[in-house]
This record gives sequence, structure tokens and C-alpha cells, in this order.
Amino acid sequence: MRILHTSDWHLGRQFHGVSLEGDHDAIIAQVEAAIAEHRPDALIIAGDIFDRLTPSQTALRRFSDFVRKVTADGKLAIVLIAGNHDAAAQIGAMGILANTDHALVRGPLDRDERPLLISDEHGVVAISALPFGYEFSARACYENEGINCPADVLAEQIASARRHLPQGVRWVVAAHAFVEGASTSEGERPLTRSVGGIETVPASLFDGAHYVALGHLHRPQAVGVDHIRYSGAPLAFGFDEEGHAKSMTLVDLAADGSVSLTELPLVPVRRVRAIRGKLAELLAAPEGSADLIRVVLTDEHPQIDPMKRIRALYPNAVQLSYEREDRPQERGLVDGRAALDQPREVIANFVRFVRETPITDAEAALVDEAVAGLTAGGEAA
Repeated sequence: MRILHTSDWHLGRQFHGVSLEGDHDAIIAQVEAAIAEHRPDALIIAGDIFDRLTPSQTALRRFSDFVRKVTADGKLAIVLIAGNHDAAAQIGAMGILANTDHALVRGPLDRDERPLLISDEHGVVAISALPFGYEFSARACYENEGINCPADVLAEQIASARRHLPQGVRWVVAAHAFVEGASTSEGERPLTRSVGGIETVPASLFDGAHYVALGHLHRPQAVGVDHIRYSGAPLAFGFDEEGHAKSMTLVDLAADGSVSLTELPLVPVRRVRAIRGKLAELLAAPEGSADLIRVVLTDEHPQIDPMKRIRALYPNAVQLSYEREDRPQERGLVDGRAALDQPREVIANFVRFVRETPITDAEAALVDEAVAGLTAGGEAA
């Protein structure tokens, strides 16, 4: 059995105000090409299909066109689950007209987690699709007031899924969760609404599953064992993902339930990256870039209208800072006692921060005079 695992498309998302529609179109085209080339039996999208509970009509049309295209020949089974960014009812509604023998679309929680059963030459594979749900929804669904965290929710889902597994089948689970030990990125939203709540779930909940197709975390990674895996998001949604390779996972499930995994690379049309240097040096570059850019200026003093000038070469520059701002002494974040011992420096940094120009000689002289007067007054006392 061959399965293509992807997740966290976040259709409709922007990157610091820059539309990602063209970027998503390029990724979707690569997913379509992978399906045509590798001919999986099933496609799993493990949640966060959309970025918002109320996605735009453009995002909805983009996704429905994709599903219609890849399922047109009736050969590809499709499994979709709602993530924490999705509206569960909306995702669930997508399954109303689906062929129930060849699709499993799960939005709201359900007490009866019945799998999609598909067969190959080795027998039956059961795919359980476990959508994301908050604790309060799970208490109502499962009539269990003891559900207090994401691990409790997933435990109920898994228990229900196990009850509906035919004897001796190979078992694949799709879930949207934060499994203990996995690495995060800055673009992920917490999975619990409880202040200080624990959002992670133990990998042991998935005992018995031959492959676990996870969504939520944006970095491709296995968690503890190879067969419990995040495919990762197809695009970078934060500057902390600079240089991270993006991919989807091709899963070959053998007759004995063992898996062979292949990462299929996804190539973005625009990279997320930082550029660093003095403003004059950056503006002297022979050519610009359409990449999504964070600019770090190494100039010691504020520059005139730097972002406007940078965007002449880098139209998608979305963030600008000065390297000196990251130095503790420039931010006034040195030891409090040391800062009080250097009042002239503290005042000069404050003026530079507020006004974005250095303190003048005349102003410095006034500061010196005031500090000297205060010091003399303190000593006289």
C-alpha cells in the first residue's frame, strides 16, 4: 500500500502581510505532479488545510479544484481531517458528497471513529482519521467530564478507533497533535485553551499503529520511531524556518506492516531568509530578489527611510532591525546596577531609541551638567 502524507497547507495564509497565493499554487502543482508520478493508493492531509476558520473563497476554490483534479479517475483514496486552524464543520461538510468507499473526511469529533478500509494485494489497510478537537468539545462528544487536556481527547479517539478495527488489518492513523519530543516552529498555535495547560500527547497512545500521519508541527520529523511522523508544512511560515527543507512523505506499507519512507522535496518559489549588512552595501547589490526577506542592518546609526530604499531591490522585505538592537548594552538590558552607574549612556540610548537619531553634543552637555548636579547634590546630602 502506498500513501502520500502531507499536512498544514494553511491555505489563505499571509507572510507578514504578503500574500502566499502564488506560493501555494506552486506547491499544489508539485503535489499533483507527485501523485501523477508515484501513484499512491491514498492521500492523507493531516489537518490545517486552511489558515483561518473562515477561509476566503479563493482558498476554498483552490482546494476544491485540487481535490476534484486528483480524484477524477477514481483511483486515489483521500483522507482529510480538521486541524486547529480549520472550522471542523466546514471540513466535515466537504465529505457529504464524497464517495464513502474511497474517501474519509473528518471535521467534528465523533464517538464512532470508523476507519476507511482499502485493499491491496496483501489484504486490508484501515485508516483512522482523528480530527483535532478542544477539550470542551470532547467532553460533550464522549460524555466524559474527565477530559482536561489534548492527551485525554486523543485517548478517547484512539479507543473509539480501536473498537472499529477489523481483525488482522494493517492500521494507519491520521491525527493533528503535538507529540512529546517533537520540535516546534514559531508559526504554530497552541492546542489547548487552558492557561498553563499541557498540550503534548505521549507517542504511546499510538501503540499498535503501523504508521501515524501527523499534522500540526511545521518541521518534517519522526518522533521517537520512524513510523510516527510529521510531514511538516509545505511552506515556511516564520523566519525561524530559514534554510529548512520542505517535503511530503511517501509511505510504502509492506504486507507485514513495516514501512519504507521517502521524503519528496517541495521547492518554494520564494525562500524565507535574512540579509545582513550596512544599508549602503545592501543597496549596492547587483540584483535584488523576490524572496521573503528579513533585513538586519549593521549600521551603528539609524538610516533614512531604510525599508523604502531596501524594497526597491527586495520588494518582499517584510521586517527590518538593527544588529545593535540585539546587543544587551544597546537595549539597556545590562545588569541593572551597571546601567545606573552609567546614566549618560542610558539617556543617550533612550534618545536614540525614541528619536532614531543620536544625541547631539549640545544635548550631551546638558545631560552632563544635570548628572553632575545630581551627583553633587547626592554627595552634599
